[in-house]
This record gives sequence, structure tokens and C-alpha cells, in this order.
Amino acid sequence: MNPISLEALAAEVPDGAMLALPPDNSLPSVALAKALIRRGVRNLRLVGVPVSGFATDILIGAGCVTSVQTSAVSLGEAGFAPRFSAALRAGAIKVIDATCPAIHTMLQAAEKGVPFMPLRGLIGSDILANRPDWKVVPNPFATDGEDPIVLLPALNPDFVCFHALMADEEGNVWVGRRRECATIAHASKRALVTVERVVPGNFLEDERLASGAINATYISGIAIAERGARPVALLDEYGFDGAYVSEYARMARSEEGFAAWCAREVFEQKAQAAE
Repeated sequence: MNPISLEALAAEVPDGAMLALPPDNSLPSVALAKALIRRGVRNLRLVGVPVSGFATDILIGAGCVTSVQTSAVSLGEAGFAPRFSAALRAGAIKVIDATCPAIHTMLQAAEKGVPFMPLRGLIGSDILANRPDWKVVPNPFATDGEDPIVLLPALNPDFVCFHALMADEEGNVWVGRRRECATIAHASKRALVTVERVVPGNFLEDERLASGAINATYISGIAIAERGARPVALLDEYGFDGAYVSEYARMARSEEGFAAWCAREVFEQKAQAAE
């Protein structure tokens, strides 16, 4: 699989798509989120797997998002996600409440090709009142019929976008121990991946790398984006840039501050790279 440009990868995502994004501790592609902002995508239905972070907040701030299904949106130690909080207060986005196990369970159902999967721990919580698509039913294997269980529908996003350390020339992508990215890729209709580099060979033929690789069968497009996860850490390649996130959190408290940050970090950086 030949890599394409970052902008071409972003062009693959149409308005209104359901887009799954991993959390800040598991290979998000901030570079692709910025490219989607430059493209001017609209009405994205984001799925945080299982929580949402930096990439989600900048997409919301740029007006790209109509809904978010997640268990939380946060910038971690930098505090609340400011553009998410502002959009929520203004009623500009719809939030679909979920829990971390529920998000993973729904994706696993899609991965396995079944219409639903059961989950027990939701019973007794208030979230069931806000999720009519989650069904409480009797356990059909209980002898007394009194053992309730929750059925969650399969979740099949249109796209998943994430960043990985490397791809090989066959189109396999190496995510190391971040196997949740494999689950999302299996569950989604298409997986768009940014990588630090493309290397020769075939990961699936290397005993050391095969277990951490996602088969090219599940990968729809690859673009090279050096430091594409920044400010988030990428495995052992580079660390978390706390100063960058803290500055963003300060600037993005206001709409004007976010616009200034976006002009500098999304549009001006791209223009400089093109020179």
C-alpha cells in the first residue's frame, strides 16, 4: 500500500461521517484531526474509544462536530476540554452518554459480526434511562428467569483514525500493545492511519512484530505524518508535551483564543510546511 498525503487522507472523510477516535493515551492522530479542520469537514459524529481528548476538542472548536458518543471528554491534567464544554453549554453538540466498558463491548460486537453483546455492570446506574437503545432483558440461561442482563447494539463506525509508529510496505500497521486500535479497525468500515514512517518488509512474517500489527486487510489509507500524535506521547518514540496542552487549554477558554490558536497551529503550520 502506497502512502498518500495527509490532506488526501482527510479528504476521504465525508461530512456527516461517524468517526471513532482513540483516547490521548492510545495513539490518536492529532495531525489528521488538524487536516480535517483544514478540509472544513462538518457534522462529524464522533465516538470516543472509550474517552475523548485533545483531537476531539479541537474538532469541536472548529465547528466540525455535531455529536459525541463517549464516556468522558478531558484534557487530563490540563483540566476540562474547553471547546467541548463551551459547545455543550451552548447546545451546539449532542452528547450521547456511554461508559468505557459499554463502548468497548459495542465495538467488539461489530468486530465479531454479531448484532449485540451483553454487559452486566450497567444495571443499577442512571445511564440506562438515557440510552433507550440499550435493552435490559432476562438472562435466557437463568433457571429462575430473574437474572437481568443488558444488551448493547453493535457499533460500526464509518471510519477510525489513529496514529501509529510505522507501517510496512505491505500496508500492515504496527501499534504494539495498543490492541484496542485493532478492535476499532476491525469494527469500523474503514481505517485511516497516519504513521511516523514506512519501513521495508512484512510485519506479519516477523515473530517480534506480528502480535502488535494490524493486518493491511483492515487498513484503507496511510499517510506519513512525523510527530503526528503530538502533543500526545507515541509509545517510546516521543513523550507527552504538557506545556503545549496547557497553552492550548488557556487559549481555548474563549472562542477568540481558540481561533488564534487554530490559525497558528493548524493553518499557519501547514502553510510553512508547504513553502
